[in-house]
Amino acid sequence: MARKTVTMEAGPGAPAERVPGLDRLPAGPTLFVGRRTELAALRAAAARPAEGRSPVLVLAGRPGSGRTALAVRFAVTVAAQYPDGVLFARLSAPDGGRVPPARVARRLLEQLDADTAGVPLPGAVEDGREDPACVALREALAGRRVLLLLDDVRDAGQLWPLLADEPGCLVLATTAGPLTGIEDIDPVILGGLDRPAAADLLGDLVGGTRIGCDPVGAADLAEACGSQPAALRLMAGRLRGHPELAVTEAAKELVRAVAEASAPGAGGAGEAKAGKPAEEAKAAPSGKAGPPGKPAPSGKAAKPAAPAKPEKPVQGRRKKGSGGAEPTAAAPGPVVTPPPAEPARDPAAWVRPAPEPAEPVPVPDNDPLVGAFTLAYAGLPAAQARMLRALTLAPAQCADLRTASALVGCPAPEAAGTLAALAERELLTEEPPAADGTARYRVPGRLHPRLVRLRERDDRPAEVELARARLLERLVRLTESARALLDPAGGPGPDPLPGPLRLTSAAHARQWLLGERDPLLAAVADAIGQGDLDGSAGRLVTALLRALPLTGAAAPADLYQLHELVLTVAERHGRPRRASAALLNLGDLQAAAGRWEQASGHYRAALEHARAADDEALCARALEGAAGCHRALGDAVRAADWYGRALGLRQAMGDHAAEARLLARVAEAHTAQRRFEEAEREYRASLAVLRRLGDEHGREAVGTALAELRERVSAGW
Repeated sequence: MARKTVTMEAGPGAPAERVPGLDRLPAGPTLFVGRRTELAALRAAAARPAEGRSPVLVLAGRPGSGRTALAVRFAVTVAAQYPDGVLFARLSAPDGGRVPPARVARRLLEQLDADTAGVPLPGAVEDGREDPACVALREALAGRRVLLLLDDVRDAGQLWPLLADEPGCLVLATTAGPLTGIEDIDPVILGGLDRPAAADLLGDLVGGTRIGCDPVGAADLAEACGSQPAALRLMAGRLRGHPELAVTEAAKELVRAVAEASAPGAGGAGEAKAGKPAEEAKAAPSGKAGPPGKPAPSGKAAKPAAPAKPEKPVQGRRKKGSGGAEPTAAAPGPVVTPPPAEPARDPAAWVRPAPEPAEPVPVPDNDPLVGAFTLAYAGLPAAQARMLRALTLAPAQCADLRTASALVGCPAPEAAGTLAALAERELLTEEPPAADGTARYRVPGRLHPRLVRLRERDDRPAEVELARARLLERLVRLTESARALLDPAGGPGPDPLPGPLRLTSAAHARQWLLGERDPLLAAVADAIGQGDLDGSAGRLVTALLRALPLTGAAAPADLYQLHELVLTVAERHGRPRRASAALLNLGDLQAAAGRWEQASGHYRAALEHARAADDEALCARALEGAAGCHRALGDAVRAADWYGRALGLRQAMGDHAAEARLLARVAEAHTAQRRFEEAEREYRASLAVLRRLGDEHGREAVGTALAELRERVSAGW
């Protein structure tokens, strides 16, 4: 049955197309109903005058409440008021991991097209000091009118460093738990949809005739779903896939699935075998559960969580008459004890150290969302169920036909059809398409932990490792083909990929590299972190280091991360020469950012590895790099010493070009120490070497430096 595409007008605040950044927002559901009270509360809160810092709006709701969809809808309607752009970032990984504020700040700076050349690289932050990337973001936001949508914030410690002293900006944060510690916050707390909105959503998703003919069944199904948008969508997908299923019977199935999942001794919801009704699936043996948001050990089902008592999240002080929306249905959630009120602080010192990170808010087994997922998964064909489990291995849990076909080892058209079918069943969310129009999908964070558990139960470890290896090899071939298109003179590319997977032009290659940069970095970091596919991961790192700079938009922080991964693999496998080269590259990046002390540490470590490898060229390179750091720090004595040691190695190697350069560097160090006779001698030696090499340009530069030295000495310097 055809599905409707529009159910709600954007309203009078609809933004003009010229507002930059709207394409960064998640696509959101095509159908959106209800939430008028909550939207009005957000508009009222945004209209209140702000003092001191950017106003913060908070949307709080448990997983599946539709908080991200509502945030996107609100952002679209008010974007015209923020002509300097819309920024977006997710602050939690799909597995519940906490994204550090510094990483978020760097990505937001890139979206803002701010100058990031002076932002220190990762690992350059001194103990007890705030990451300069966050400081740079706040400075870049000064004087601008920007809307920041920060999705799935775990705790206030992630939010504090990103808030600028700019009342013209607006921060909209979504969260599953409380954000205690931020003053003057009136959270909009999401419960279930009201009954008319829930009925409208079911009617739009399933078909008005089918729902309209059974209003009692529709009401029962909405009640069984707790009127949660995510649960309603999953059940609507089940009804669309089973035209013979009565709406009333679907409601009964959901009630039974929730009861079985929350029963004592149950193996946890979502454990039904694909292709079998949930009530016929056998419960898996219970095992020891891991921390919230993390999968249970392989081969064991996670222990079901105890039902939580209904309680609203506490975000901060709530003032009377604030207009915050009240939930329309009771919703189970974490029990939160509000902290004591804090005394007022100096507005100039509102940025403070981050509190302890909060644990991810799990979806309890008695949640209707889990029951709806159990039924949806049990009704999947085996191929779709396998694809859904495999997508938890996709980098950043985002996939298209290129990555999905590699994970399951099927042709690209088949993978595209399976992805579309899973999205039709509401088990995947649609992301904004790639620059070339390729459809992209994401595993919802609310389903990710349970899918990981299913993968660990149903897929053999060898199959999982093979899927990961296929994915890495596919990414290596794509990256190398992109490099070949961007730099044909740099060497031939790999064998062509099948037509639907192929990059067709240099522009296409650049778009693909920039659009997939974060998933590519996530894939390589995950592979090296697990340590079992270092060969493929190392080839992907090398390919990225060759390809990303060709785009003209390679972030130094990304290159730094890649060289750190090279270092990790080299040290793991006892390859001192490769480790030394990685440390030299890290030192060069730190030196380019003006972090001379950190660069010196990398060069010294590179020297130790080069000595272990007995590589004189690398030793000389490390010595010269360390000497340059001493020179920049004003330590001319050490600079002369380290340049001299590098010079001795280059002379022994017969590298005359490097010999001439280092003689000039030693002369400069002598000049800084007012040792003018020694400086002139070294300049003259450098000129002699350059004369033998026939390097006229070098002779001119060194001759000019020598003439300036003689002139200053003659003037009484």
